[in-house]
Amino acid sequence: MLIPDNVHHKTRALWVTAAISSLMACGGSDSSNTSTPQVAALPQLTAAVGTNFPGNCTDLTATLSTLANTTVTAVNTIAAGSVTVAGQPVAEHCQVQGKMFQRTSAVDSNAYAIGFEIRLPKTWNGRFYHQGNGGIDGAVVTAAGGLGGAPVTNALHKGFAVLSSDAGHSGNTSAFGIDPQARLDYGYQAVGKLTPMAKSVLQKTYGKAPDRSYFGGCSNGGRHAMVTASRYANDYDGILAGAPGYNLPKAAVANIAGAQLYASLATTTVTSPADLETGFNVTERRLLAAAVLAKCDALDGVADGSINDIAACKTTFDLNLHVPTCTAARDGTCLSSAQKSAVAKIFNGPTISNGTQIYASFPYDAGIATGSVTGGPPTGVAFWEFFAPLNLDSGAVGHIFSVPPTTFTGFNGINYVLGANLDNLYAQIFATDATYTEAAMGFMTPPTPTNLSVLKARGAKIMAYHGASDQIFSINDTETWYKGLQANNAGDASNFARFFRVPGMGHCSGGPATDQFDMLDALVKWVEQGAAPDKVVATARGAGNAGGVNADVPALWAANRTRPLCAYPKIARYNGTGSVDLESSFTCQP
Repeated sequence: MLIPDNVHHKTRALWVTAAISSLMACGGSDSSNTSTPQVAALPQLTAAVGTNFPGNCTDLTATLSTLANTTVTAVNTIAAGSVTVAGQPVAEHCQVQGKMFQRTSAVDSNAYAIGFEIRLPKTWNGRFYHQGNGGIDGAVVTAAGGLGGAPVTNALHKGFAVLSSDAGHSGNTSAFGIDPQARLDYGYQAVGKLTPMAKSVLQKTYGKAPDRSYFGGCSNGGRHAMVTASRYANDYDGILAGAPGYNLPKAAVANIAGAQLYASLATTTVTSPADLETGFNVTERRLLAAAVLAKCDALDGVADGSINDIAACKTTFDLNLHVPTCTAARDGTCLSSAQKSAVAKIFNGPTISNGTQIYASFPYDAGIATGSVTGGPPTGVAFWEFFAPLNLDSGAVGHIFSVPPTTFTGFNGINYVLGANLDNLYAQIFATDATYTEAAMGFMTPPTPTNLSVLKARGAKIMAYHGASDQIFSINDTETWYKGLQANNAGDASNFARFFRVPGMGHCSGGPATDQFDMLDALVKWVEQGAAPDKVVATARGAGNAGGVNADVPALWAANRTRPLCAYPKIARYNGTGSVDLESSFTCQP
């Protein structure tokens, strides 16, 4: 059964609309520019107050048996140290597992439910964290509230109650896309169903609802976060969106277009990701990365192996001018004319036949050289460029995003990708029919990504972060979102929304980057104390890092190099003196 979105928010939405109208009538402005009238201060939300759960976890079995549309399948006590983060023990807590809205599909006859787990600290900080998970969901992973990169803490470790779910389907395949309701749950409705249930669990456990609620995730979890900021703004006080693929169907089609271009360059028939990689091998990608570094590294005031001034690099680096063109066979010291043409199309954003750009452009960055699909599990940028389109995007587009979906029986991802008509794929992500009444670009995306007036008016905040070397979801797309948000707020959205670029970082982590940081702590201080974050300090994960070593950290860097991640549009510029491995040697500047 479809549940109308946000039906329980009508009263509050009307109040917010009236409040906004009142401010407008008083001549308020959203801009913080002193040359224009100032808007009244946004509400300051109060800080969360913690409490303890003195009982036994098993006591919750009976207490939670009355949850609407929910079956609790297990309640367990998780001993201190059973879960760790960066070697640190997480305190004893309760684990509640269950399912919501169990049903049998009338379309594919398969059983569906929204599986979940909630982890409840014995010593609770009064906060709720909804963990948005990655990929196509399909598994209830540990509700630890992991953060960007590989930090030495997580939400559960901090004392949050944390929810994780499978978003309405079980199994790591795209087969669920045949069921129209499973599509909608994956896209947005699972969040709307899980949120009131989880808050009810907290009420029953601790004797009060959460004082403050947060939603966070990276990749598809970042998309969930963006959708939540738009659809469920009344339910969450802080949103943390990492590498938010909020145009995920477009990104998936564009990645298929990229695979077709790489296949045209391959030195062998493409029957595997390794074959596809021959179109642009790791030696050639290192050549490109070195050329980009040579032209752009020092634009921030120092050559330190990191491109901080991403905007200046866009106009400084020229693929045709700054990378040698092969005059003979490809040998790793040049790119052929055909390679340059294909790579330029991928970075500029592939198009369909009428010239419409499928998805955003990508910046040239040093992280393009990371990873490989040969000699072990596919990793880094190579995973997204060569493995993902054949093995992930094929099923996502074919079964979850297309109307009608491609027949699942006998589906071959490689044949589907290499034989696909891009015009048709692009049209299908906007299509509907009598069975699939919402298009992928409807159920997968935030309805009003650049109009977050409800979130803003409540005093809630949103922070987004994105790696410059992410090759599946483009940092340019997130920048476009933030610029649109600025435009809809008289040119300045910084009183409720901030965007942080991570130079060199790949998809959510990795790359030649300082990718270990705690955005959640900064978000909580902003939401509950009014301390707006101008920067977040990030650390490289070199040898000995407690959160896990990042193999992409350059050998010339200090293993624990630090950098300020600056609130957009500022970047970290070198002060002129001091170690290049210390964030104190850099200042966030325009």
